[in-house]
Amino acid sequence: MQVCLASTSPARLMLLRQAGIEPLTLAPDVDEDAVIEGIEAETGRTLSPTEHVLVLARRKAADVADRVGAEHPGFAGIVIGGDSMFELDGAIHGKPHTAEAATARWQAMRGRTGVLHSGHSVFRVEPGVDAVEAHDVAEASVTFAADITDDEIDAYVASEEPLQVAGAFTIDSLGGPFIDSVHGDPSTVVGMSLSTVRRLARELGVSWPSLWNRRS
Repeated sequence: MQVCLASTSPARLMLLRQAGIEPLTLAPDVDEDAVIEGIEAETGRTLSPTEHVLVLARRKAADVADRVGAEHPGFAGIVIGGDSMFELDGAIHGKPHTAEAATARWQAMRGRTGVLHSGHSVFRVEPGVDAVEAHDVAEASVTFAADITDDEIDAYVASEEPLQVAGAFTIDSLGGPFIDSVHGDPSTVVGMSLSTVRRLARELGVSWPSLWNRRS
C-alpha cells in the first residue's frame, strides 16, 4: 500500500518518516486564498477556523488524488492532504512571513493559550476505481511560556524558523523550549495529527501497519 503526501511541508514529511512511512510527495496546485475568498463571497460569511482548514485540506488532497495516477502509473494507496492555522482570542494566524509579524505574534502569545486547528483529508486511490475520501479536523491547545524575554523572542525570530510555520512556532525544534504545554495530539502542532490520519485511513479500509515501508 503506497502513500502520497499532498504537501511540500518538511514537518509533515518528517512526521510520516518517523512513523515508518516514506511517502511520495506531490505539491498540490491550489490557490488557497482564491478558494477561501470564493467560498466566503458565495456564502456571505467568514469561514470558521475548522471550516477553513478542512476546505483547504480537502482541496489539496483532491487535486493530488486526481493527478497521482498519471504521474505515478499504477499508484495504489492513500493520498494525504492537510492544512493548519493557529487561533488566539478568536483571531486566525497563518504563517507570519516577516520578522516584524513573527515578533508581534510572540509578544501577543507570551503567557497565553491558543488553539492549533489542523484539517486532514485522506483519499484511497486505486487504478480503475473511483477514489473515496475521509476527512476530519484535529485541534490542540498550546500554552506559551510567560517568562520568555524580548531578547529570546528576537533571537528566535532571527533564526527565521517561525516565519514559514502556522502560528509562528514549532514544538519539535527551536521553539519547543518556549512552550509550557500542549493538550491534544502533539503531532497536530507539528504539522498533522498522525492519530487522525490513522483513523481516516482505517475508515477507508487501510490498515496503518500496511503503510510501513521505511526501515530505521
